[in-house]
Amino acid sequence: MNESPSIPTAHLRHAGPPLGIVATVFVLLFLAGLYPVTVFGGNPVFPGPSESLNVIVAFFQARPSAVLLCAALHFGAAVPLGLYTATVVSQLRFLGVRAAGIYIALFGGFATAFNMMASSSVLWTMSYPGIAQDSTLLQALFRIDFALGGPGFSVPFGLLIAGVSVTAGFAKLLPKWIVIFGLVIAVAGELSWLEILLPKALFLIPFTRFPGFIWMIAAGFALPRVRKSEKVPQE
Repeated sequence: MNESPSIPTAHLRHAGPPLGIVATVFVLLFLAGLYPVTVFGGNPVFPGPSESLNVIVAFFQARPSAVLLCAALHFGAAVPLGLYTATVVSQLRFLGVRAAGIYIALFGGFATAFNMMASSSVLWTMSYPGIAQDSTLLQALFRIDFALGGPGFSVPFGLLIAGVSVTAGFAKLLPKWIVIFGLVIAVAGELSWLEILLPKALFLIPFTRFPGFIWMIAAGFALPRVRKSEKVPQE
């Protein structure tokens, strides 16, 4: 009896940047942008949305250089976030995922990146001489900046995390702890829009943002980049 020849199985690698490294670059740029406007960079520190107008005006008058550096670094951080979004969706499709969740992730990630660019542009405007001296204009720009960089960041960012976690979870492409961790963060992100009506819900924004950074890096390194192709018979 003649034995059939062995048929090799090819392994295909996704052609895209390493997600874990892209996520790390994004997080480092974002955190570097926070440094100059926090207590580590000097006083006064960046005011919260509940601060009085006098406190807000005093900060922007005293520290325009710190505001400009923060705006520049956060604008730059939006680029690797957009790359991460495009790559993770492409990689999930490469791994065989065809669910609507990947397009929800695509929308969420791109919306987060665009809002970051818009928020950074408003912040850059606020660093210019004369803007901080007009308290009415400054307050309006400050509220727009917070809307874009607060719930405007956390709500779509939650969609990015939810879309990847759900689809990768059903396909068993990520460890269960990363999927569950991502879903908890995503719920917080979607609830953070309540901050617009309920100032006490403000904590949901950093709860989405900073644990979400950990999730991005973990999911980026854990998501497979290689899949088996169909068996190709030898000639």
